[in-house]
Amino acid sequence: MFRGVNSVSLDSKGRIAIPTRYREGLRSHCQGRLIMTVDRDHCLLLYPLPEWEVIEAKLVALSSFNPHTRRLQRLLIGHATECDMDGAGRILLPAPLRAFATLDKDIMLIGQGNKFELWDAATWDARRAEWLAQTDGEELPAELQSLSL
Repeated sequence: MFRGVNSVSLDSKGRIAIPTRYREGLRSHCQGRLIMTVDRDHCLLLYPLPEWEVIEAKLVALSSFNPHTRRLQRLLIGHATECDMDGAGRILLPAPLRAFATLDKDIMLIGQGNKFELWDAATWDARRAEWLAQTDGEELPAELQSLSL
């Protein structure tokens, strides 16, 4: 289970170090084999390989005749890239994916349960402020109304 907000830095070779607290779990769960792909919010998604394989199988099983499905397949599967964690706990972020998410030096690694999101730090701060402002006066969806925080 990945949770929390982690500030990480992109090195000159385009690598980030996975925070130490996640490394052993990733090594035991997936031998450090990760899949990175794009998200519609212009961040990157980072999945342990077994988690990604479940999602990929569901996407592949959908009809490609539906234009919405096909677009999602093209984005997620088309950009899916293997990223193996090295002995020092680093992964290389492919240049095209870094460009897509406008990742520079300061990156936020956001735990999302079965995956991470990678955001440019300034973009994350701005989007988080937007999301917090949007909740004012909104009615929660029915499935969230019974949730107690």
